[in-house]
Amino acid sequence: MNCIKKAVITALAGLIVTGMVFAAGGQQSSSSGTVSIKVEIFDRGTDGGKTDPTNNNWTKWIHDKLLKDENIDVSFVAVPRWTETETLVNLFAAGTAPDVCYTYSNDNIQNWADLGGLFDVSPYINTTLKDLNALLGADDAIPGKRLIERQVDLSNGKIFSMPARRMNLARSIVWLREDWLNILGIPVPKTTQEYYNTLVAFRDGAAKIQAATSVNRVIPLITDGDRLDWSVGVIMDSFIDVNISDKERWINGAAGQNFLVPGHKEGVRFVNKMYNDNLIDRDFPLYKSGDVAPIIKTGVAGSWIGEWDSIYREPDGTLSGIKASIPSANVIPVDCITDANGKTSKFIYDAAGVFYFIPASAKNPDAAMRYLNWMAKYENYHYIQTGTQGVNHTIEAGGVVKVAADPKTLSASNDQGWMMNSNQNLDYTMMLNGLFLETPEASIRALAAGYSYPADVIQRAYNAAVTNGRPFLVVKTSTPLTAAAPLTQTLLDKAKVIYSELLRCTPAQFDGRWDTLLNDWKASGAQTVIDERRAKYPN
Repeated sequence: MNCIKKAVITALAGLIVTGMVFAAGGQQSSSSGTVSIKVEIFDRGTDGGKTDPTNNNWTKWIHDKLLKDENIDVSFVAVPRWTETETLVNLFAAGTAPDVCYTYSNDNIQNWADLGGLFDVSPYINTTLKDLNALLGADDAIPGKRLIERQVDLSNGKIFSMPARRMNLARSIVWLREDWLNILGIPVPKTTQEYYNTLVAFRDGAAKIQAATSVNRVIPLITDGDRLDWSVGVIMDSFIDVNISDKERWINGAAGQNFLVPGHKEGVRFVNKMYNDNLIDRDFPLYKSGDVAPIIKTGVAGSWIGEWDSIYREPDGTLSGIKASIPSANVIPVDCITDANGKTSKFIYDAAGVFYFIPASAKNPDAAMRYLNWMAKYENYHYIQTGTQGVNHTIEAGGVVKVAADPKTLSASNDQGWMMNSNQNLDYTMMLNGLFLETPEASIRALAAGYSYPADVIQRAYNAAVTNGRPFLVVKTSTPLTAAAPLTQTLLDKAKVIYSELLRCTPAQFDGRWDTLLNDWKASGAQTVIDERRAKYPN
């Protein structure tokens, strides 16, 4: 990843030096004839009947209607979802980046903007982008601001990227095997300590669980070693000092990690105790992010922490996989991780999702903006998200829209060109993350209906994931933060090692290992990031 960041800087600097003046794209306007643009689209593979993301019924519909409405001829460029950062870097380096791009890497966006590689949309947010502005609406995290302005550079007013609007802010939740609770005759835990006690009961009751379910082993809590700040982070973060100011929480959160936020250390110590008490799978450092789900599906895990709806996703959902192994099994969401005040506080998603932007090398940025604005109109995004009744969705009791991920479930004769490769086709409606209907209430009801499980089951998981939730802090500084961009990946890589070592050391070694590892982390750039944040925090 360090090589990738160097490639970003080298490639963009080289393009500027050799005369490819990115800003020139902004001087061109659309002609009276048809103009052509290319748009990035995530490639999520073709497993489960998924289609070519650049050539299917959805892309044909978008192409034909856009051509009719705006006289724009659009084609799509596939970017692998899980290597999107590396792929975009290479496209920029080759001078072939699509006219409309999106990424979850805000640090790379800042790098590209600093090097003159992105088109400034700020003069157009109330004209060419007026429908997009209206759709995104107010920024709830920054009072008095519009969400389309979230990425504004306060030093010059320029906007080089815009965020998607999230409807669904639910993030993660604790999953628990309800059938194991019943086998052992223990209640659903309601606090962190009760959750710990439940895992102890799973460990000590392994023989009884195995006899009842025929599993060959019992893992009280399973996680992977890739992003422990995500998987068991809800436990560790619950120990953060409830009285800490937002300022100190934000300043100390270098690379999105909470190591230096007061209280987090005790959360890591608690998870270390869980590991040393044989409550966490001993092999967790060996597991990558995709390795855990197949193990869970065999029925051997009693608990895990993951995305709020992950077990219900089909066609290869975790819950259906467990039930295939153990028909009597059941999994429930549990809102039981409590802070010092006894509240089940947790992080939820910010309303801003993926970031999309127009490279300054775009031959026709006006057409690129008109594409984004066209996609923000209800008649367009609504059809792409819901499709045709009887093919992509049904209307349930009370007028609730139920979107089927696999159209074959509605129409046996329907070809797979109408398969939605991503939930509600979010890869095509990049300014929306989640199903958007006329009202937020209708959207959440439709969200709950869009699974092959009862809506009340989905609603229960959603409620558990958002109760007492707080979004990650959003702070706008007068000048952009620049220290983090070249250091973030290094810090994230080190964070993975730090968590892994701290969770596996003995309790007697914990404090010594903490000091050594955290001093190295700070010396590797975390202190530089923190110092800049402290210096630039708005008064």
